[in-house]
Amino acid sequence: MNKALSIFIGVLISTSAFAQSDPNLGIIPAPVSITRANGNFILDKSTVLINQSIDGAKSADLLNAFIVNKAGFALRESKVPQPSQKSILLTSTGSDKLPAEGYTIKVTTNQITIVGKGAGLFYGVESAMQMMPDKIADKITVPAVTIEDYPRFSYRGAMLDVCRHYFPLSFIKKYIDHLAYYKINTFHWHLTDDQGWRLEIKKYPKLTTVGSSRNGSIIGNYPGNGNYLTPVKGFYTQDEAKEIVKYAAERFVTVIPEIELPGHASAAIAAYPELSCFPDRDTFVSDKTPWAGSRKGKQVQQTWGVFDDIFVPSENTFTMLNNILDEVIAIFPSKYIHIGGDEAPKTYWKESPFCQALMKEKGLKDEHELQSYFIQTIEKHVNAKGRSIIGWDEILEGGLAPNATVMSWRGEAGGIAAAQQNHDVIMTPGSMGLYIDHKQSNSPDEPVTIGGFAPYQKIYAYDPIPKVLTADQRKYIKGVQANMWTEYIKTPEKAENHAFPRLLALSEIAWSPVERKDLKNFSEERLPKHLARLDQMNINYWVPTPIGQSDKALSGGDFTIDLKAPVKGSKIYYSLDGSRPSENAFLYTSPVKVTVPQGEKRLLRTIVIAPSGKRSVTTETLLNNGAPEDKTTTKK
Repeated sequence: MNKALSIFIGVLISTSAFAQSDPNLGIIPAPVSITRANGNFILDKSTVLINQSIDGAKSADLLNAFIVNKAGFALRESKVPQPSQKSILLTSTGSDKLPAEGYTIKVTTNQITIVGKGAGLFYGVESAMQMMPDKIADKITVPAVTIEDYPRFSYRGAMLDVCRHYFPLSFIKKYIDHLAYYKINTFHWHLTDDQGWRLEIKKYPKLTTVGSSRNGSIIGNYPGNGNYLTPVKGFYTQDEAKEIVKYAAERFVTVIPEIELPGHASAAIAAYPELSCFPDRDTFVSDKTPWAGSRKGKQVQQTWGVFDDIFVPSENTFTMLNNILDEVIAIFPSKYIHIGGDEAPKTYWKESPFCQALMKEKGLKDEHELQSYFIQTIEKHVNAKGRSIIGWDEILEGGLAPNATVMSWRGEAGGIAAAQQNHDVIMTPGSMGLYIDHKQSNSPDEPVTIGGFAPYQKIYAYDPIPKVLTADQRKYIKGVQANMWTEYIKTPEKAENHAFPRLLALSEIAWSPVERKDLKNFSEERLPKHLARLDQMNINYWVPTPIGQSDKALSGGDFTIDLKAPVKGSKIYYSLDGSRPSENAFLYTSPVKVTVPQGEKRLLRTIVIAPSGKRSVTTETLLNNGAPEDKTTTKK
């Protein structure tokens, strides 16, 4: 087994036994259709693995390695099945009739047949592995079933910001493993911003020698309340970026790089000050060097927010950016090159004689149209290289570039407007829970975040296709994406805490048909078992709070507290005396009846402790039987 495969198997080996009563057989995301039949397939040492797919060698290796770890034995491999021989067959025959990335699984008493090609076969193998329960006496019993499956959206993405905090290559690979496991096929890699330039550009080495380092960060909730004066630095060499691209491609994940422009440019301007308008200079030189001199002491930003630094739209800037993008395009074979385009203040453009003269020359009525000119100029170069640009929804302002795809983050309005203009759209609105740097509960135990509130249930409830669009316009909604900005995410462990379980909810809204979504089945049947897998792998996931606990105060005198553990094998502890629950509190084993005397109240507090020892936040529910309101006396 090669090294890359062995790393990926680590994501798979600890899949827990799934109750066969689950209509989705434990599979996340839920398949398009599952039809049960009578009987079971008994997988044992006599089973043969047959690969008849043109491109199925890696998927066959993946499946056999999984079975070795799951059952303790490897399957003998063959090319041709023998009569009456139990087998698992991987085949591409019939895959030409399937939708893109689609697959079928048919389980009979004598054979498991997985049909697909490329990503489809890979996803079929993953689903087959997810539906296999734990072995009993060296045998794995798989229910007879027919599964037909294909994605709702072609673009299923997750963005990771590595500018605010750098993450090692090993973590990037681990993250991609999990994306692939949940059929998320796009890794959006946010590589440049005000707080750091993270990709080696050989023609402009100062982008990383200068632009990849800053002196510290802001700490505390946004916008911060002090300096954390530990330097932050790090970047990815081009060879490392190519390694990530190859690693992802083996798992059918496309890597889309983001190079921010024209705003979020402080790190680049710190490295090459001539890219700036320099409104504090009054010596205009030429269109190639709009402002003389340099900004002495200019540093990479170590605070959060939106800054006035912006690229000047000069010939020199476009030449540099085109050269940078040429190196980026040579590394990343993705159709899309993300150019940012968001939060670009126009203050310096307004103050720049060069920019004002350029606007007059080009017949641009305002700075929004100047931004559109800037982005369209970049788009022409990217299109000439056979690629397309994608940008945040601000690229709509001043007129959308002809072939641009819009990533709608400020609610759905940008995506709706772009679709109505017949432009492709990726929906990623923070208001719908898709900013997974936001907090996951309102408990004071939540770690410091940038704010917001995005529990996995909010993501799960989101439909990426706005109802206001016509049937024809809806075809322009190409997919959905979750974004993890890392201002307050300094370590891989905290990144995992923010990602899981929310990426699992994302996978289902990105892949499964709307009519197959079922929050109760997802949260109570499948998710607890998938989280147990993450628990066994020592992934630092966010442990959900008890299923069934109200987040609102309850009124009355008699209550029945009926809870379910959110992680398979976890325990719920509770208190009613105001103390903070731990292993020393009451262990919840069955519904608890609580009587609250008239005029009094009780505070139910709970905590979930997973088998690994990971803990949920403390959750509170007020049980109130007409108690008087607390009165706070203010001293004058």
